[in-house]
Amino acid sequence: MENNPWRDQIAGLIQLTRWKEYVPFVIPLTLLGALLATSLNGTFLDWRVLPVTLANILAVAYAFMINDIEDAPDDARDPDRAARNPVTSGRIGVAFGYAACRIVAVFTLIMYALGGWMVFGIGVATLLLSHLYSWRAVRLKAWPVTDILSHSLMLSGLLLLAGFFLYGTAPGVVWFVALGATLVSVYGQLYNQLRDYDMDKAAGLHNTAILLGERNTRWAMYLCIVLALVCLLIAIFQGIFPVWLGLVLVLAIPISMFFRSKTDMRGGKAVDATGTMQMQVMVILNLTICAWFAVTLVQQVTVV
Repeated sequence: MENNPWRDQIAGLIQLTRWKEYVPFVIPLTLLGALLATSLNGTFLDWRVLPVTLANILAVAYAFMINDIEDAPDDARDPDRAARNPVTSGRIGVAFGYAACRIVAVFTLIMYALGGWMVFGIGVATLLLSHLYSWRAVRLKAWPVTDILSHSLMLSGLLLLAGFFLYGTAPGVVWFVALGATLVSVYGQLYNQLRDYDMDKAAGLHNTAILLGERNTRWAMYLCIVLALVCLLIAIFQGIFPVWLGLVLVLAIPISMFFRSKTDMRGGKAVDATGTMQMQVMVILNLTICAWFAVTLVQQVTVV
């Protein structure tokens, strides 16, 4: 079969986005923010939730794309990471990758702008963090604290707030939900750093995990999970979630058991027991948020 250079380039570009790793959490986080705003303010969802959800997906895609482009020399040290990175493996060139990033960034900002000035501002901050996180001239990921803060905001907290500020202006107790989501992302970053500990150390990074050491990083991961649950409980007791959503949550738990895995969400060997539960938690989150979203749409149609 004759090779098609353009088809190979497009396939490499899709691989560069690594969309499977974040779409399952970007969509529910965005919808959660929007649902909390409409529920608290008594407003309706409208078409704007679609472009802003797409904008969040593209912003995270940009973060993953620029990360693999900038990390290509480091990924060459490890055969598995080299095969996963299309720049390192030679499937696409650096110039082509950067051109794609610029196109994604422009389209992302246009989608954010449709959500209003506040959402646009959050989008700009998300894209800026996404770039500075991996860009070698700054590389926030290479330094302790800044690596955790930038990662957790651009891949969690800001995504939820973009959804919220579509329909709300005063988060109030929703800040606890945003903080809880951010803490889960902090756990995720610490988990990733623990998984890549040896590689990152060999690459000369001075991230939070390397500063803390492997044992303390594990404890920090577990502390983040506990604090995230505390934030969620505070929000629940404040009554910002529909009571019936608890039933959906209970039903989603046994369904998630069908997605039990021995690997983490990225398909790699789990660092600990929490890694094997990541997919199950994601299933529960998606089922619960999608149920709330569906019921809200039905209620809106009924009212209209």
